[in-house]
Amino acid sequence: MNFRMIHENYNVSDLDKAMDFYKKALGLEEKRRKTAPDGSFIIVFMGNKESDFELELTWLRDHPQKYDLGECEFHLAFRTPDFEAAHKLHSEMGCICFENPSMGLYFIQDPDGYWFEILPEKQNNK
Repeated sequence: MNFRMIHENYNVSDLDKAMDFYKKALGLEEKRRKTAPDGSFIIVFMGNKESDFELELTWLRDHPQKYDLGECEFHLAFRTPDFEAAHKLHSEMGCICFENPSMGLYFIQDPDGYWFEILPEKQNNK
């Protein structure tokens, strides 16, 4: 039996703010969306041409507060061919939450507290 990963879901408290963050920080664009007829939820799938994998953002009308992410011991990783430019952008955005120069990586945090690992294109340890 074979399986292919297709998306990961993150619930967000402010859909527009989250989408703006992902566009600016990671170059993700809206690919499609589903809106509940009664307006109770909006699901937006974001992605890019580099991969078929998508980030599914879910906004729930009846959950306006921030989500409890526990100890946030999970993350999604991205590789970039221009690590220095990415680091500069993320520094300017103020979204770098952890750096490990000895491992050659850092993490950014979105407006809801989700972490994303940023790796250079050629990384032997991951």
